[in-house]
Amino acid sequence: MIVLVTGGAGFIGSNFVRFILEARPDCRVVNLDKLTYAGNLDNLRDVSHRWEGDRYFFIKGDIAHRPLVREIFSGEKAPKPDVVVNFAAESHVDRSIIDSTPFVETNIKGTQVLLDAAREFGTELFIHVSTDEVYGSLPLGDGRFKEEDPLLPNSPYSAAKAASDLLCRAYYRTHGFPVIVTRCCNNYGPYQFPEKLIPLMILNALEGKPLPVYGDGKNVREWIHVLDHCRALDFLIDHGEPGEIYNIGTGEEKANIDMVRDLIAHVASLSGKPLEELESLIAFVKDRPGHDLRYALNSDKLLKLGWSPGCSLEERLRETVSWYLENRDWCDRVRSGEYREYYEKWYGDRLEGG
Repeated sequence: MIVLVTGGAGFIGSNFVRFILEARPDCRVVNLDKLTYAGNLDNLRDVSHRWEGDRYFFIKGDIAHRPLVREIFSGEKAPKPDVVVNFAAESHVDRSIIDSTPFVETNIKGTQVLLDAAREFGTELFIHVSTDEVYGSLPLGDGRFKEEDPLLPNSPYSAAKAASDLLCRAYYRTHGFPVIVTRCCNNYGPYQFPEKLIPLMILNALEGKPLPVYGDGKNVREWIHVLDHCRALDFLIDHGEPGEIYNIGTGEEKANIDMVRDLIAHVASLSGKPLEELESLIAFVKDRPGHDLRYALNSDKLLKLGWSPGCSLEERLRETVSWYLENRDWCDRVRSGEYREYYEKWYGDRLEGG
């Protein structure tokens, strides 16, 4: 089996590339990534050393660039793919508030270009990796989103993802093209770009910097370790039904402020820094516009097929903190240039007025 992974140099994509190469010895992977600020080949250094040119092929490029995409699907650039797993997306809500243009270009147009090429060249299965954010917001402690619930996105990011989900549905309904859409809860684990909550808090705590928490910190998210997400996607290659949508969740929810406090407790324990000192770094900042209160998924559909998460949040959170402590060189390399400019632009005024 030849799998085209788009966005395979990003956080979830790079973990999936590594996972599927190890899990399926007969599989070859073509990785198409634009290498924007969040795409980092450093995430796949071990994969390149082990499998490059044999079972792993990297192509730098944009999923919205139709000529290149057609060359990939025709087999001109690399082995012709049988299966597509589409991670490629602009994915950070805060950035979408600043400028939604890249989100429309990549998440909507890019998905359409991929679907057209995959249909033209006879791809056997197309898995479109989406997000729980397309459903909108839930009240605290009440209900879980099901796959048939309406899409009510509240940010430019989630609106663009919802649009791409609907394109996939249309290609199945109109053309009979074999598309599966997955909607996962918040991921955590190694190689996550440091603008996201968990690595941001870990690294800021280590460096004695403020820990910015939106509003009162009571917004709730459901969490899954990235390898459990990878296992679910790999499972759906064999067991998923084209035309279907699958929620991927664990049922493990945590308020943002509780997550921050858990993280700094682990940082204190692993680094020897005083817990009281780290707690004093928590800075409640002005809430972002349209901030969803709670995400939670009903994942019964996937669970009934036979998949289940392999670990708990408490088991893996400390392990994740430890990974970032042990890989400070990687963290320093990715937190340069554009990331620093963005961080100052987004959080600077909030912290000053916090």
